[in-house]
Amino acid sequence: MPDSAPQQLLHLVIGGELTDLASTTFRDLDKVDIVGVFPNYATAYAAWKAKAQQTVDNAHMRYFVVHLHRLLDPAQDARPDTKPAR
Repeated sequence: MPDSAPQQLLHLVIGGELTDLASTTFRDLDKVDIVGVFPNYATAYAAWKAKAQQTVDNAHMRYFVVHLHRLLDPAQDARPDTKPAR
C-alpha cells in the first residue's frame, strides 16, 4: 500500500431493540440493523447519530459504534512506551 493512502480505522455501526435497558443483549438477532462499515470514527459517528435520532421514540432501541480496527489489531491499543507491571 502506498504511503500516501489514508489510514483506515474501520468502524461498524449496528443497532436493534434490547431485551432491557440495563443490558446490551438484542431482543431478536434476526432484526439487528447492520448500518454499515465506515473508514473512520467521524463517519461512523454521523451514521450512528442519524439512526439513533430516527429511533428516539423507542427507549429499547440502541445503536452502537464498534471499533473494528481494535479487533483486527488488538496490539494497536497497547502503548509501546509502557513497561509490563512486575
